[in-house]
Amino acid sequence: MADEFIKGFGIFVTSMLGWLVIAATFNTPSFEGTQLTAPNPETSDVYIQLALMLKDALFWVGILGALTFWVVVPAIEEARKALAE
Repeated sequence: MADEFIKGFGIFVTSMLGWLVIAATFNTPSFEGTQLTAPNPETSDVYIQLALMLKDALFWVGILGALTFWVVVPAIEEARKALAE
């Protein structure tokens, strides 16, 4: 079980660090206002749009990756043990 925990934790920390860097770059218009959760900038630059897509992808990879290793994989292993008995 420690393997699954550290794999999920590694995925979560790595992807959320990437999300934090991109969100801090593009979603922090000022230090007095909203930070990290401000609306995305309205630009037509291809690189900014790619970075914003990467931000969303990193967020969901972090959440779903951690839940996979913390919930789904242990549940499957417990189900295998129950079926083997």
